[in-house]
Amino acid sequence: MKLRLKRLIKQLSTDTPRRRVALKAISFALIGVVNTAIDAGVFFLAYLQLSSSLFDQRLASVADLCQCASPATLRLVAANLLAWFVAVTGSYVMNSSITFAAESGRRLRLKDYASFMASGVAGVVANTTTLVLAAQVAPVWIAKGLAILVSFLVNFLLSHFVVFRPKREAPADATRIR
Repeated sequence: MKLRLKRLIKQLSTDTPRRRVALKAISFALIGVVNTAIDAGVFFLAYLQLSSSLFDQRLASVADLCQCASPATLRLVAANLLAWFVAVTGSYVMNSSITFAAESGRRLRLKDYASFMASGVAGVVANTTTLVLAAQVAPVWIAKGLAILVSFLVNFLLSHFVVFRPKREAPADATRIR
């Protein structure tokens, strides 16, 4: 046991690419926990507001117009989309400032934000697909846990390799006349 602990401490104290990726994954996960709380908070606030009489008639009108869902379903979808948008925006800001600070230069860029939003959509799709497939062979709570892990992996990998990848410098032109 002591040998394993010593090996772990040595690995964590040695600056290697593997350690840097592991630390980024931990940071990404902690920010994910914060954003899960933000998502839930915004969802329940929005859901309560959309349940008020002010919005009930409007949601009923929209439901009648599109004939695609009940007002209750529209309320859930609207609250969930608002919560996801707020959470993914917060996640982008925090990950740009903390997890991928070296890659982003701690600067917020519209192009990177759009990529981050797109990767968030990929995460939501991966989560839902995993949940539906896994629930056919496992209890729902296991399926949901697996779906969370899959969406974490998809979101982290897309953030690491697509959204916040290190910027390449233009190669020096060897044929340029000085």
